[in-house]
Amino acid sequence: MSEPFVPIEDVAKHFSVSISTVRAWVRQEHIPKDTYIKIGNTYRFNVSDVSHALTNKEKESEPANKWEKHFEEQRELVADIDLDDDI
Repeated sequence: MSEPFVPIEDVAKHFSVSISTVRAWVRQEHIPKDTYIKIGNTYRFNVSDVSHALTNKEKESEPANKWEKHFEEQRELVADIDLDDDI
């Protein structure tokens, strides 16, 4: 038997966040469209699918953030080098 789709309030409670946060996650596509159904202005979510999507999204973004930080540090080091200085 498949897991039931639940209202947004249940998702907010599950993740200990506000309903506004869940709505923001939907708008920002942190919660993928295939994890919920929308009829009119009513959303119903599959909590397991949402949880899986959010967990995988965090894992996928970690290496990118790590590399972004590394390259930013490298840019700062290069910017500190004065090419007019005598070597």
